[in-house]
Amino acid sequence: MVTPFRPDGGVDYDGAARLATYLVDEQRNDGIVVNGTTGESPTTSDAEKDRLLRTVIEAVGDRAVVVAGVGTNDTAHSRALARAAEEAGADGTLIVTPYYNKPPQEGLLHHFSEVADAAVLPAMLYDIPGRSGVPILTETLLKLGEHPRIVAVKDAKGDLFGGSLVMAGTDLAFYSGDDALNLPWLSVGGCGFVSVVGHVVGADLHEMIDAYLAGDRERAQQIHRRLLPVVAAIMTRTQGAIAVKAALNLLGLPGGTVRAPLVDASLEFAARLREDLTIGGVKVPEVTIPEVAR
Repeated sequence: MVTPFRPDGGVDYDGAARLATYLVDEQRNDGIVVNGTTGESPTTSDAEKDRLLRTVIEAVGDRAVVVAGVGTNDTAHSRALARAAEEAGADGTLIVTPYYNKPPQEGLLHHFSEVADAAVLPAMLYDIPGRSGVPILTETLLKLGEHPRIVAVKDAKGDLFGGSLVMAGTDLAFYSGDDALNLPWLSVGGCGFVSVVGHVVGADLHEMIDAYLAGDRERAQQIHRRLLPVVAAIMTRTQGAIAVKAALNLLGLPGGTVRAPLVDASLEFAARLREDLTIGGVKVPEVTIPEVAR
């Protein structure tokens, strides 16, 4: 989930509660990741993270899983965030690969294990070498799969074969972390999506999963193809948080601004985004672009 910001840069906590409610009750998301990188976690303070997590738990924690992003490029800091997430009542943690540091695989093994040990919560690893600079190699994932609290992987590496090897050799659950590969991940054993486009087409993604698991491959493929313009618009033309916040603003939902060093979507981007959302079946209210773009 994005972190809604007010025009003055502060966190819009009321907006976050409304957005979380919309994502669960109307978009059929079974869970929400709070304080993940789509939530611009590198720019929010620990105090903001804690209040935001508690706000979302209060809003939807009785009917959806709430996972706290606790990953940083500092193991000690990540451990502290994991403990805070447990105290706040989170259902689990999401731990991204440390970014910029480029630790060796042995460093990743120690980092993920130590953060998972910091709280009595199930942990999901986030493998995204395009952002972190380092992949979690198959051999490392096989070792991490032996940790009793590491239960899942959010994959944005796109290695379906490597993921298949890990699923065959461990009990780790794999979630697609790249919306372009949602359907392919289901075909090799993935169990769901940790999605950015789920902000606006979560109900469609839920239907895709239901259709696939029911054996209706044709229906799942139809949904996949219909959503291609939405995925392209949000995931391929600029940074994801920028795009999805622009989409939420178009829909009259609490997206708000982004924090520097990100920049808000241009009017031109918002206009094209409106077209692609409409093609993908998203009902965009009839308002003028200047009213929704920042």
